[in-house]
Amino acid sequence: MGSKYTKRYSVEYRRDAIALVRSSGRTVTGVARELGVSPESLRNWVRRDQADRGEGTPGELTSAEREELKRLRRQNREQQQTIEILKKATAFFVKESDR
Repeated sequence: MGSKYTKRYSVEYRRDAIALVRSSGRTVTGVARELGVSPESLRNWVRRDQADRGEGTPGELTSAEREELKRLRRQNREQQQTIEILKKATAFFVKESDR
């Protein structure tokens, strides 16, 4: 959940803003000011676009890799919770069978 001041921009708007930065030769800050977007947001969009195109810094994750990592972390967390529940259930049934 973001702040109530967080703006959400459509994929098309972001794509057009990135294209404007790439084609105009102007600075990210200048384009951001013209569009009324935070310069840091636009800089992040451009950086992610470069990574997705394979032009990013070495070791930088693409959007697809970032999504997969997020999915795998969620799956790992759920599996850890399942394991903890099973451990508690096992301990409970072992304790009950000793009676």
